[in-house]
Amino acid sequence: MALRRVFLLRSLAPHVAGLSTGPQAREQPAASSGAVRAWRAAEAVRRPVQVVDFSNTMEAYRSRRSWELVRYLLVLRLCASPMLLAHHEQLLHVARKLLGQRMFDRLMKMTFYGHFVAGEDQESIRPLIRHNKAFGVGSILDYGMEEDMSPEEAERKEMESCTSEAERDSSGTNKREKQYQVHPAFGDRRDGVISARTYFYANEAKCDNYMENLLKCIEASGGASDGGFSAIKLTALGRPQFLLQFSDVLTRWRRFFHQMAAEQGQAGRAAVDTKLEVVVLQESIAKMGIASRAEIEGWFTSETLGVSGTVDLLDWNSLIDSRTQLSRHLVVPNVQTGQLEPLLSRFTEEEEQQMKRMLQRMDVLAKKARETGVRLMIDAEQSYFQPAISRLTLEMQRRFNVDKPLIFNTFQCYLKDAYDNVTMDMELARREGWCFGAKLVRGAYMAQERARAVEIGYEDPVNPTYEATNVMYHRCLNYVLEELKHRPKAEVMVASHNEDTVRFTLCRMEELGLHPDDGQVCFGQLLGMCDQISFPLGQAGFPVYKYVPYGPVMEVLPYLSRRALENSSIMKGAQRERQLLWQELRRRLRTGNLFHHPA
Repeated sequence: MALRRVFLLRSLAPHVAGLSTGPQAREQPAASSGAVRAWRAAEAVRRPVQVVDFSNTMEAYRSRRSWELVRYLLVLRLCASPMLLAHHEQLLHVARKLLGQRMFDRLMKMTFYGHFVAGEDQESIRPLIRHNKAFGVGSILDYGMEEDMSPEEAERKEMESCTSEAERDSSGTNKREKQYQVHPAFGDRRDGVISARTYFYANEAKCDNYMENLLKCIEASGGASDGGFSAIKLTALGRPQFLLQFSDVLTRWRRFFHQMAAEQGQAGRAAVDTKLEVVVLQESIAKMGIASRAEIEGWFTSETLGVSGTVDLLDWNSLIDSRTQLSRHLVVPNVQTGQLEPLLSRFTEEEEQQMKRMLQRMDVLAKKARETGVRLMIDAEQSYFQPAISRLTLEMQRRFNVDKPLIFNTFQCYLKDAYDNVTMDMELARREGWCFGAKLVRGAYMAQERARAVEIGYEDPVNPTYEATNVMYHRCLNYVLEELKHRPKAEVMVASHNEDTVRFTLCRMEELGLHPDDGQVCFGQLLGMCDQISFPLGQAGFPVYKYVPYGPVMEVLPYLSRRALENSSIMKGAQRERQLLWQELRRRLRTGNLFHHPA
């Protein structure tokens, strides 16, 4: 029973629809031939695509008043001060005591808060959203609340929420692999992370409260503009222990597949191209003593796998399903010991209820997004949570991405397996007929991931160099762009502050005939960063969105700290922004347009 619940089957909860890895009974065609012909015919009458110039400061900052440019420069200059950044928390504390809360809030709104945050609530953010939209830039709304706690408290909460009852009393027979074990040295997941929000599990009521805030955020996004986004993190919706255990199961099951592939001489192949011979696979599993030969033959039938005589990774994943007898035999070889081990530790009744409520919260949010016409973007997180997060997101996509992409998964391209993950999800969408939606990022946890891998003793999941990450990003992006040409309903967000990556995307779009009016390719940057990319794109007619956080000053201070640290860490990009800002201010002063009012 616990196994079926972990693998998200229909009986899990009355409010959560069936989740399986097999193809849906009712498949949706990617696009009818008539729709494709109409789409092609429309290309002939589309407007010409404008050339985008990221050095044209007049276009980049046309939406900004001169005093806003001065604030922009001030914030960037402050972010460039190592001494200020090293002591910024203490300075904020002293400023608050000296000025009082009211004056402190005003100071923050004149500087960092005013630059990086849209406002305090749903009403106060509307003017900025409308203003940006008038210049072609949409919004990705996110309520910026984040609990401020000490490192010691964060570590305690993490250790408690990531350890199962079976592990506490040492009665569990299954040990998770090292990567998926909680470790006190990395209990505070904020350490070494400057560009991503972190949530710690306290109790179920706290998760319900976060869900309610997200529902309001989705409503605000739907009411503020058409076709907007809201962003969510799954670690805020439930106990992270489930994500760790589920990630462990998925990774070991996938590794078992690749072990079988290596035995059949297919080591090193891309996941999407790896196919196992069923007869040989049956013999290997029988030799391991997992089950009898007769039972094994019953698992690999034309009903579950088709009639090709081979098994690919998508077929393999479909075996984790209550419809096959294999589900009660799920054991895999432990690479270190050579012994067969069960994939899953037991859950207590309370832990199963916590898992169920996490899935129910996801379902509530997805339905609200569908009702309001808002696209829901599931943020990526640490690699030890990510297999479960991606799998849960994929199940949501199967249910909700029927007519258009409503749920977007996030792929971190600094991970070594990013290309395999992108290609396998795209292939599954192609087979089952739902609409692929993805956000591509470089990644937010590199320093922490590398330090954790060294400390605990597992393979570093991150690409070895920045250049290798760039290659991976462009490889994944190019694959998706080529697929979009043949799948008019698929969409991708290029979430990057890198001008070279944006130029690469624009070039490939032109070569592939992907027109910005189709909305298949959009771009994303943070509010308060890279206006020289966002606004020229928007004014040229390309879909582009700013990540727009909002919330009271004191609740978003952790977010502001990260933005300041992030700007200090990308000195080359920040230096270019400063040069462009000075250039625009000098131009306005020279032309007598210093009191510029956005049209």
